[in-house]
Order: sequence, then C-alpha cells, then structure tokens
Amino acid sequence: QVQLVESGGGLVQPGGSLRLSCAASGSIFRIGVMAWYRQAPGKQRERVASLTIDGSTDYSDSMKGRVFISRDDAKNTVHLQMNSLKPEDTAVYYCEVEEVRTTLGTILDARWGQGTQVTVSS
Repeated sequence: QVQLVESGGGLVQPGGSLRLSCAASGSIFRIGVMAWYRQAPGKQRERVASLTIDGSTDYSDSMKGRVFISRDDAKNTVHLQMNSLKPEDTAVYYCEVEEVRTTLGTILDARWGQGTQVTVSS
C-alpha cells in the first residue's frame, strides 16, 4: 500500500558527503513523520534523523551537526544530507514513515524502505 524506495548510497572517503533520498508512493495524502535510520553490522538499528510534517526535527547525537534532513511533501520525498562522514558511519540506511494518510485510511504503523548501503572508507 505504501512503498518506499531509497537511493543515493555508495562508497565515499572519510570527510566526504552523500545525499540520500527516499520516495514514498501509494495514493498518499499526507505523511506525519519521515525519518532515517541506520544499522551497522552487529549493531541495533538507530534513528539518525526525523522530521514531522509541522517541521519538528530530531537528530541523533552521533550525527548531529553533520546531517540535515529535509522533505518535499508535494513529492512525498525525504532527503538526508550527510557531511564529514566517518568510517563509523558505515551502515545500511533505511527510510521510515509513520502516520501515513492514504485513500484507504491512515496507517499509523511504521513503513520501511529496503535500505541503501553507505560505506565510508579510504
């Protein structure tokens, strides 16, 4: 019903930048919360950044000051600009949405994308 497709991952050198994008589809009227998570091998998934429809943002301590989340509600997309990347930022990055209002009703549960690999290495 709601599908998320991420793009923009890849290999980048330490200190470099990447911009991740996520497009949501599926007869969507409104998305309450759009967020990015990441999961490194052997570690739990952690939220990197979130942005509500009213503009409230939240960033993880590990990436605060190095990432910026933005959204385009006309296109149902969310972006994550990541700067000054470190090897420890290597992970699979997932797009997540909550409180999605569609033509069939409101989906309160989280929906996830398939993830995009980010590797920071020289």
